[in-house]
Amino acid sequence: MLPSHNVRIFVATRPVDFRKGHDGLAALTQSVLKEDPFNGAVFVFRAKRADRLKILFWDGSGLVMAYKRLEENTFTWPAVRDGVMTLNRAQFEALFAGLDWRKVKALETSRPTAAE
Repeated sequence: MLPSHNVRIFVATRPVDFRKGHDGLAALTQSVLKEDPFNGAVFVFRAKRADRLKILFWDGSGLVMAYKRLEENTFTWPAVRDGVMTLNRAQFEALFAGLDWRKVKALETSRPTAAE
């Protein structure tokens, strides 16, 4: 279920009402984040309780929503403020695993060229 390496990942920095489902989160994506929920990007939402997150993305045939609750820890979230921030895939994987995503730096590699 994890996104491909080149997908855009957005994190809503302000907690949202976790009673919202697919349609409610899609509406928040449009009105608050100013993004199209059907563009293939991944949108991560946090609850007031730091141990919960929801993920929303369009897979080409429907909206997919995933929910995760950590049992003994909390997620490391950015400071609460209006807006959105982006993560790279390595940071997203760390966040989803409950690790401190701020300490993760993705390796930057250039596209290889074909050998002759």
